[in-house]
Formats: sequence, C-alpha cells, structure tokens
Amino acid sequence: MSSLGSRRRGGARSRADLPLNAEINVTSLVDVAFTLLVIFIITAPILQGGIEVAIPKADVRPLTSADSPLFVTVEGDGTVLIEESEIPIEEVEAALSQIAAAGAVERVYLRADSTANWAAVMRVMAAAQNAGMPWSAVAVPYREGG
Repeated sequence: MSSLGSRRRGGARSRADLPLNAEINVTSLVDVAFTLLVIFIITAPILQGGIEVAIPKADVRPLTSADSPLFVTVEGDGTVLIEESEIPIEEVEAALSQIAAAGAVERVYLRADSTANWAAVMRVMAAAQNAGMPWSAVAVPYREGG
C-alpha cells in the first residue's frame, strides 16, 4: 500500500521530471532593436536643428572656418534670428552691440532668405556696422566646388 502523497495521478509529471530549456528567445529583442534603429534614423535629421533659409546663389568663395562666427538670419517674412534665437527687428542693433562688447565674435555672417524683406536685411547690415562688427553675406556658389 502506498501513501496518498507519493502517488501520481494519470501519469502527471513532477517539476523535477521536466527537461531544462536553457535557450534565450532573442526574437523580441531583435524586434525592439530594429524599431529603435528606425526611430533614430527618422529623428536624426530633425534633431540637427538649424534654420531653413533659401539662400540666394552668387559668384562667391567658400567660407573659411573662423574661430567664433555669429550667424544672423533674416527669414522670408522678415523675422530676424541671432543664431537660433528670435529677436525683434527693433532690438537687433542693441543685441549686436552687446555681443560686440563681450568680444566673443570675430565676424557676423548674414544669412538672408532670397525672398526676405530688403529693409530688414539692410537694417541688420547697418546694425552690425554700427556695432563695429565685420560682416559677410552668405550665398550659395553657382558651381559646387568651383
């Protein structure tokens, strides 16, 4: 006669009798990795930032790398940005004067949209001149590399 606790019912296996499976299922890990890769590929150009401006073409030389340039952008609607900060047109001269007084900038590069209001562009040029900062207008060369 056997005791009730040691008796197995209908051939049921105990946990100790099951085979050990030591494999790791990496399918879901690979799916997550590829999903993250696609997300990074899509968002990388967006994170680069910058201001999109339709710069006019001209017969110009390439920019030389200055130690500390300052980019002032005039967008098509007349909005003025110093680096990436929007500045009201009335405050551009005061802002450039403060930057010039700090002495951290060697040259102002003026990036004006080809459809920008000419009065706003002239006002930025005059503000840089009055602040005592040398400036250059940025254009795209007619021929790349030449």
